[in-house]
Amino acid sequence: MSDIPAISGKQLIKLLVFDGWIIKKKATHGLSLYKKINNRHIVTTIPDKKDSLPDGTLYAILSKKQTQIGRDGLLKLLDKYGMPANE
Repeated sequence: MSDIPAISGKQLIKLLVFDGWIIKKKATHGLSLYKKINNRHIVTTIPDKKDSLPDGTLYAILSKKQTQIGRDGLLKLLDKYGMPANE
């Protein structure tokens, strides 16, 4: 876990938007994003906060059940786009 930098919900949302995810709506606990992958629409909700996401929350979002990105996918996005500013 230590090879992934601390990332806020806002930064993760920006990375996913760069990766083709679309903001669907404002949900109670954050922003709902979706992306069409292999003829399926995948939806996830990410806390819209400036605070760093807890490790468990981050890994749940990156899991196969939610974004299907995984730890390696997140690292590739960070290499490709860099760490977005936390506004």
